[in-house]
Amino acid sequence: MKTLQREIISENPVIIAHRGFKSLYPENTMSSFEAAIRAGAHMIELDVTLTRDRKMVVIHDDTLDRTTDGKGWIHETDLAEIRVLDAGSWFDPRFKGEKVPTLEEVVACCGRRILINIEIKESAYEPEEFPDGIEQQVVSLIHSRKCGNQILVSSFRPEILFRVAKLDSGLSLGLLTEEKDAESIFHFAEKIDLYSWNPEAMIVTQGLVQKTHRQNIRVFPYTVNSVSEAKVLVEKQVDGIFTDDPALMLQGLAGFRQR
Repeated sequence: MKTLQREIISENPVIIAHRGFKSLYPENTMSSFEAAIRAGAHMIELDVTLTRDRKMVVIHDDTLDRTTDGKGWIHETDLAEIRVLDAGSWFDPRFKGEKVPTLEEVVACCGRRILINIEIKESAYEPEEFPDGIEQQVVSLIHSRKCGNQILVSSFRPEILFRVAKLDSGLSLGLLTEEKDAESIFHFAEKIDLYSWNPEAMIVTQGLVQKTHRQNIRVFPYTVNSVSEAKVLVEKQVDGIFTDDPALMLQGLAGFRQR
């Protein structure tokens, strides 16, 4: 079974800060990630996609509209244009001046301080494999930073994970699935060595968790913001949870263990 530098399975459950400390800070920004680290989260999760000039930026949506003061498609906008945008004021005026970070910036700042889940966006997938494709760029960055044992690479798109595995079979991979795809994990696991299955929380049953564990795959449901819901999931023996409020989860689950 693959392990990350910090054997995260020893944390039970693993608290994964979804886009950082998303409930109190603008998502996918350095302030959000720093807040998650201060709160004691075990891992931060972020989203990465490509700009028009093929630079890796950390942002969830395919457009700039919701989380910046800019407009338009990210894949039609150069990095220099994105860097001048305000990515904080939409959330609260206190965060005016926050920037859309590059993946390199986040890994350089946080990579030695906390585990990182890099979700490669489905929209960044390209049918043809290019030397500067997002999978190649992510793997190259991980290699250059020598932080492969601190990174979990995930995606909803299986083809992306296949490419990452082909580039580096030692990296830890996580398959994200939506409600309708509950059983797809077992078909996919026959083809690739997975570290984790990251399903919608609502579809998780103890039977699914046990079946997944028998294949040495961890279960990290998303996105859980209720302590009572988190406790139900822990009792189903999940290994960790994605949450917008890592402080709440850490406090609410302190001392709570699987029964």
